[in-house]
Amino acid sequence: MTQFPDLLKKLHQLDFDYADGDGIDFEPYQDFLSPEETAGFLTAWTGNPQADASTLLFFGQDGTGGCAAFWIVNKDKNILDQPIVFLGSEGEMGVVAKDFNDYLWLLSQNHGPFESIEYPEANTQINNDFLTFAKQNSKSNSRSVTEILNDAQSSYPNFKTWIEDMIR
Repeated sequence: MTQFPDLLKKLHQLDFDYADGDGIDFEPYQDFLSPEETAGFLTAWTGNPQADASTLLFFGQDGTGGCAAFWIVNKDKNILDQPIVFLGSEGEMGVVAKDFNDYLWLLSQNHGPFESIEYPEANTQINNDFLTFAKQNSKSNSRSVTEILNDAQSSYPNFKTWIEDMIR
């Protein structure tokens, strides 16, 4: 089983505060889901027992059970350089960030995976804890939520089709 990168472990030590709906709806895991748990989630999500979950590494979920994952599509890159995707409990899906660096900037703008897919235009407060973390650890520049999402979705336009092709 693939181990959490140190930077992801460090990130998940921060407080993901839901703040009664004004914060980030995200419950970080301390380890990736096992391959069996990942396969079970994707089978349930798609209704397809043959769904191929081998390229997904789930690292957290929202309060309703929607999950965020690294989508391992760039075999020559490390985990933190892979796109981050979200599969929601009500059928929401999409590419959230083209890599971990951009993901940190989303968090700094109070947008977790769920908020990024469902409420990208929401004008929220800056999350100072995540902003400090992003400034210290991201190798990319800060951009708006919309710019990050547009870049991610144009960089990985096949994610939705890949998932939709597995749905039964």
